[in-house]
Amino acid sequence: MPDPRVVKLARLLVEYSTRIQKGDRVAIEAQPAADPFVRALFERVLEAGGHPYIFYTPSWWAEDVIKYGDDEQIARAPALRREAYEQFESRIRIYSESNTRALSGAVLAREALYKNAIGEIIRIQMERGAKGKFRWLTTLYPTEAYAQDAEMSLTEFEDFVYQACHVDDETPDPVAFWNGVRQSQEHIVEALRGHDQVTVRGPNCDLSLSIKGRMFLNAFGDHNMPDGEVFTGPVEESVNGWIRFSYPAIHEGHEVDGVELRFAEGRVVEAKAEKNLPYLLELIDGDAGGRYLGEFAIGNNFGVKRFTRQILFDEKIGGTIHAALGAGYPETGSKNKSAIHWDMICDMRGGGEIRVDGDLIYKDGRFQI
Repeated sequence: MPDPRVVKLARLLVEYSTRIQKGDRVAIEAQPAADPFVRALFERVLEAGGHPYIFYTPSWWAEDVIKYGDDEQIARAPALRREAYEQFESRIRIYSESNTRALSGAVLAREALYKNAIGEIIRIQMERGAKGKFRWLTTLYPTEAYAQDAEMSLTEFEDFVYQACHVDDETPDPVAFWNGVRQSQEHIVEALRGHDQVTVRGPNCDLSLSIKGRMFLNAFGDHNMPDGEVFTGPVEESVNGWIRFSYPAIHEGHEVDGVELRFAEGRVVEAKAEKNLPYLLELIDGDAGGRYLGEFAIGNNFGVKRFTRQILFDEKIGGTIHAALGAGYPETGSKNKSAIHWDMICDMRGGGEIRVDGDLIYKDGRFQI
């Protein structure tokens, strides 16, 4: 018998997050470790009248493509996944790696080719998602590898994951909970509507940016599970100042520590890191959009209390902000395009503040509106 929390989460994703209807084609992406969860999702999609298609990716897939493929093979986007993103009504991706360091030894230039290929699929996701034609959702299945990265036992990490998604015994009605998150964050989004200048200051940052003509969006479990943030795409050339990120920036098994970025007219003009600076520079120089911000966001989930090295959870930590280099979400108004979307987190709980058109809206990790 599967863990009842797995079944509860599958039902939440199908009925609430992706709202699967009769006839919907649904791509379910996972690695084999997530088989119990994939089966639960498969059954729930069938119950909803949808057509589930399973895309299993072996744990060695990307590693072998990068290691053994020639440039043409590496740069070719997976054709079946691309077709699903272009045509299907929905996609549920389950992070379920058994080795989170599989690409840590890859040649950076070859890995960049692979990222560009995958980036083309992500571009389709963002564009169709912004038009309401593609309901996509990303979540995580707890594995030993993730538990080790989070410095937890597997049992402890499982409890953490299902509690964060609110499908544990403490939450009798997960749908009601996430609807409550939507309602509580809606007044924040409304308060930010129609403004222009944002300043973000604290011990680890002194940034200014414009949100003129841009939309803050309310994230309440429709694209990520767990969720709990508000986010936008800043005007691309408006970002100025500097920011030092409080936690390691994790990307495909590469851990870049002590990242500090300085912006001028939107572009990163100086990048520092205490560890793995060459990887950071290689990635952000991969295309024209890699040195610009595609997202500025404020984490608002105070139930996620610790750093886990899983951005799906870490970017939601209440009292933090995060900024993503690379591709922006078109529905925010962002025009930035890139093969990467790399979120990095800054803690605001020790003296940080955010002002919008001069008015204080956020202090020491809490909204003041």
